[in-house]
Amino acid sequence: MPVKIPNGLPAIEVLKRENVFVMTEQRAITQDIRPLRIAVLNLMPTKLATETQLLRLISNSALQVEVTFLYTASYQPKNTDKAHLQSFYRTFDEVCNEQFDGIIVTGAPVEQMPFEQVAYWDELVEVFDWASENVFSALFICWGAQAALYHYYGIEKEPLKKKLFGVYPHTVKARSHLLLRGFDDVFYAPHSRHTAVRLEDVQNHPSLEVLASSELAGLHLAASKDGKRIFATGHGEYDDLTLELEYKRDLAAGLPIEAPYNYYPENNPNRQPLATWRAHGNLLMGNWLNYFVYQETPYRVVEVPSYKDKLLSSIKGADY
Repeated sequence: MPVKIPNGLPAIEVLKRENVFVMTEQRAITQDIRPLRIAVLNLMPTKLATETQLLRLISNSALQVEVTFLYTASYQPKNTDKAHLQSFYRTFDEVCNEQFDGIIVTGAPVEQMPFEQVAYWDELVEVFDWASENVFSALFICWGAQAALYHYYGIEKEPLKKKLFGVYPHTVKARSHLLLRGFDDVFYAPHSRHTAVRLEDVQNHPSLEVLASSELAGLHLAASKDGKRIFATGHGEYDDLTLELEYKRDLAAGLPIEAPYNYYPENNPNRQPLATWRAHGNLLMGNWLNYFVYQETPYRVVEVPSYKDKLLSSIKGADY
């Protein structure tokens, strides 16, 4: 089944050229199927590229999925055309009285800042709290995963001596977990970050389970024991050339950066990089959508009380 995409989204043409099955809203309304409703809070500055990357993975599923892109109202993105946001995105205030089957929260280039100093932190906390009651399962990626682990479980991030940058091997730590169904014992995933969550902090938390980690990259996949929250510190959604674009960008900016680890053949940036993570990136998204969203959410999504009203009632001490 295809992913349902808003009419006119630029990603449609890219995915069609890749022979990815997509469906516009106009065609989807003719089918008597309730698609999974997935919200994507896109915090990346390169929003169009991230849209395409995530839609590529979501579409590789037997499920029909309706995607709603969200952006922060408290911080206006500087690298995305305003008309694009107005056409294809909604703010949290516009959806806070709705229910979704799942939500994806992306990474963001703010990892070296304390969480509370991020311009949209208060709004993100509100989204996290809303998602706990109005979304069946959440997938948090990179900084989004760090932020969620901090908010929900009080787990801090820590700075790395140098940027973790490249494609790293990971070992499965929970073979029977549904998220890892079909995974090889060792699999690859890209990382690109300056901070990390200590593996021991997640291992020692009674509500969390480590699913996959790397001797070089540390924690990669973790989950709450009820399956409601999935955390991925890497980027299984990355395109073949995403790391190369980041590498050339940092070089041009005069930043201290090494060639991405295990990315170029013979570590030679003049050679075409090889993507070694596509299969597991697709498998991760497919397993999350199937086992933690589709298999758990009811067919009928009921209306929920106003989120704002619930906050007001809790402040007044009223039962809800």
